Amino acid sequence: MQHSPRFLALVEAVRGQIAETDVHQIKRWQDEGRTFHLIDVREESEWAQGHLPGASYLGKGIIERDIEARYPSPDTELFLYCGGGFRSILAADALQKMGYRHVVSVDGGFRGWSEAGYPVES
Repeated sequence: MQHSPRFLALVEAVRGQIAETDVHQIKRWQDEGRTFHLIDVREESEWAQGHLPGASYLGKGIIERDIEARYPSPDTELFLYCGGGFRSILAADALQKMGYRHVVSVDGGFRGWSEAGYPVES
């Protein structure tokens, strides 16, 4: 997908303030049996077409509204992914502003996961 220059500028303005990992690290943790919270912030229609195993859905449009009900502690470690790693940066920024201290964006997102040939749930 070709992103607009202003969208990319918005993402780049906050990227340095957001911790990131990649899809390969997420897969290694899953293979090791590590327990962690993986959140898909894409649109509901994208989620319905397929998502990472073990992920839960809290779309970017509702995550700020619903995050506290699902994860009340600001110390919860949250790993966010989207289609490629841009929307998850913006969602992570919003959660940090809400006081969540351990929010990580997954670089590559669903696209990187799929391209690596990792399994997908639907």
